[in-house]
Amino acid sequence: MPKIAANSIALHYESFGADSAPAVLLIMGLGAQLTRWNAGLCDLLVERGFRVIRFDNRDCGLSTRCDGMRLPEIGAALRGGGTLPTLPYTLETMAADSVGLLDALQIELAHIVGASLGGAIAQIIAARYPQRTRSLTSIMSSSGNPLLPPPSAAAATALFAPLPAARDRASLVNDAIARYLPLASPGYPTPLADLQRMFGDEYDRGYYPQGVARQLAALFASGDRRPLLKTIACPSVVLHGRNDPLIPLACGQDVADHIRGAQMRVVDGMGHDFPVALTEVFADAICAAAQSASSEKPVSSR
Repeated sequence: MPKIAANSIALHYESFGADSAPAVLLIMGLGAQLTRWNAGLCDLLVERGFRVIRFDNRDCGLSTRCDGMRLPEIGAALRGGGTLPTLPYTLETMAADSVGLLDALQIELAHIVGASLGGAIAQIIAARYPQRTRSLTSIMSSSGNPLLPPPSAAAATALFAPLPAARDRASLVNDAIARYLPLASPGYPTPLADLQRMFGDEYDRGYYPQGVARQLAALFASGDRRPLLKTIACPSVVLHGRNDPLIPLACGQDVADHIRGAQMRVVDGMGHDFPVALTEVFADAICAAAQSASSEKPVSSR
């Protein structure tokens, strides 16, 4: 699919299924390209009667890169416990990007699904744009509550470690795998060859580490979303891995605790990734939220 104008930028997107089917908008996490929503999941949701849209967030993949915007000094801000410098954009901006994509595609209502940072964006959409939201599925995300458990030491190191001195394809693919493994699902390991292929494809498609810093700054600046979560009225499912080392299970539970009527689903053996083996689990969570939102077209479950 080509890029499309949305919220004064260009977003690269892909659409699966009939345009007339109920829409599911998939919002990916920090620095992750649309391909992290694997095609098998998209196809499965189409089989269950949906139109599926996945896209690259701003500053990622093939969407607009905010090259002219200053890189925030996140490390200094964290060490000093102070505030971040002026932000290039916020999660509210990224939520407006997503809604702008719906506008450009002439989609009035959608089931909103987000993972990790994308889950935070999805929460904001459900709260700020209730007239555009059929249901919410928040996957391995947090409420922003500052009292929640932090990442494990290994997960924090994986997130904040500097890039390798060598910036060739092989070195950067190996670095991505090294960062991925401490976050991976212990119950659903992904073969090394698959990881090499995935990160190699991502490098070739749209490697852009500068965007990660700006997205991360937007996430940190989002703050405590609990008051916002309490305003969400749409049917909601919160899915979280019991073994998530980056965003611990308590973070997902806190999201569910602050959304009225939210259903909590905990997956044993799941970390902070998207194993292909859990594709049906992700689809079932999305479909459960969607089915609660509408009695017009029952959603089948395998």
